[in-house]
Amino acid sequence: MTPEQLTLHWEHRPALGVDDFLISPCNEQAVAKIDAFPNWTSPALVIVGAQGCGKTHLLRVFQSMHGGTVLHPGDLSANAVGGLDDAPAFIIEDAASWIGDRDREEALFHVYNRCFSSGEKLLISARTFPSHWDFKIADLASRLKAAAVAEIGPPDDSLLMAILAKLFADRQVRVAPGVFEYVIPRIERTFAAIQDFVAAADNLALKDKRQITIPLARQVLTPIE
Repeated sequence: MTPEQLTLHWEHRPALGVDDFLISPCNEQAVAKIDAFPNWTSPALVIVGAQGCGKTHLLRVFQSMHGGTVLHPGDLSANAVGGLDDAPAFIIEDAASWIGDRDREEALFHVYNRCFSSGEKLLISARTFPSHWDFKIADLASRLKAAAVAEIGPPDDSLLMAILAKLFADRQVRVAPGVFEYVIPRIERTFAAIQDFVAAADNLALKDKRQITIPLARQVLTPIE
């Protein structure tokens, strides 16, 4: 086997605790609306943002602070909604994946109506606004399009820097001084690009048994530049 074939990819788990969530101008609106629970302006709150922006983390923070039941598509039928245990809120990630399938939409519609009548709340995340979803059930469309929405916007430099530090810390990887300052002006300003860079840099460092330095970062970024 070659050294590349011998590279081991250990499982790493992101830190998703309350103290690990990074607040900046791009997400403070979403954080403020989460913090206003249970005094939301509608039964449902939709957190919208690009892949990797922290939606899952924010939902986990909410759950750790207030409790809540996570619902998954395919795990719930419309007939089973009434049998759910009482909860401060029901939590759905990637809610758009429920849309376009009539059975899933019907289940979601009943969850919404239960929250409307019971005072429970519905917290959902998605990459796009409900106004862009291709609904099958018009009544569900009208309710979710009228729901409260908080958008997580593009990251600023300080947040990109903090995300880089967090993602490397999640992998327990030490980074040489100056790497972050080198990377930020040269990388696509998206959460997904930051995640891809960290994964590629970690893999290259493991394969070559090198520290993550500016030369290594330059090598990873070369196809992008």
